[in-house]
Amino acid sequence: MRFLPNGKWNRVFTGEICGVKKRINIMNNQIENKSSLNGKRVIILGGSTGIGFATAKAAAAEGAKVVIVSGNQSKINNALRQLPERAEGYAVDLAHEQNIQAFFEQAGNFDHLIYTAAENLNLNNINETDIEAARQFFNLRYWGAYAAVKYGTPFMNAGGSVNLTGGTAGSRPASGWSIASSICGAMEGLVRALAVELAPIRVNAVIPGVIDTNLWDSLPAENKEGLYNWAKDTLLLGRVGHADDVALAFVYLMKQNFGTGLNLVVDGGTLLV
Repeated sequence: MRFLPNGKWNRVFTGEICGVKKRINIMNNQIENKSSLNGKRVIILGGSTGIGFATAKAAAAEGAKVVIVSGNQSKINNALRQLPERAEGYAVDLAHEQNIQAFFEQAGNFDHLIYTAAENLNLNNINETDIEAARQFFNLRYWGAYAAVKYGTPFMNAGGSVNLTGGTAGSRPASGWSIASSICGAMEGLVRALAVELAPIRVNAVIPGVIDTNLWDSLPAENKEGLYNWAKDTLLLGRVGHADDVALAFVYLMKQNFGTGLNLVVDGGTLLV
């Protein structure tokens, strides 16, 4: 505090207070701008259906320029009709490393990467599992994500983030889920390792529980219905999850600025029951 004549003291004191408020407002604006998705370019691999498409819509609603990528052009076209005109879409077979590399080499700079690409898993007990066929599930779900990070991050703007997808089967598998559980567990370990290796790029993942998407369509109808009924009767929140629930988690991971190596569980309480 300065000891000045009353008039001068008031003017100095008031000026200092105004200066502090101005600096606080500037800091708040900087934090808000850092956390905003407005104008940010978000690439979503697996973004034409399910969780990826829901995330594309949620990010676009926040002002992001979304780029959706999947292997099916007709699904991309359908998704683009429901997204803002500034959205982009590309058909790329993400099961092959060279395709992912070529895509990022022509895609240009961007801010956030989301990987939700996955195909319908076949659930079998180990004695019924064709190991060679089971290897193929890793190509899209794990190695595709790995390649996307490898070839995508060199084009990522400062302050960007990588956001992958796991699943609660990594921590709580059921009988017949050995392949699914292996992929989910590998993804959680990958997130932690890449968060260390790629810092200060933030690397996180969302871990969904039972979510009502087309990924369960490979199950026989009665098994799918049984799974959904189990979720409704057992989970703490009493319902199957929706793609929008998971999309909000991806939006959060992009907007926050101080979390990395996170495996954010969005499961309706699956891991607690």
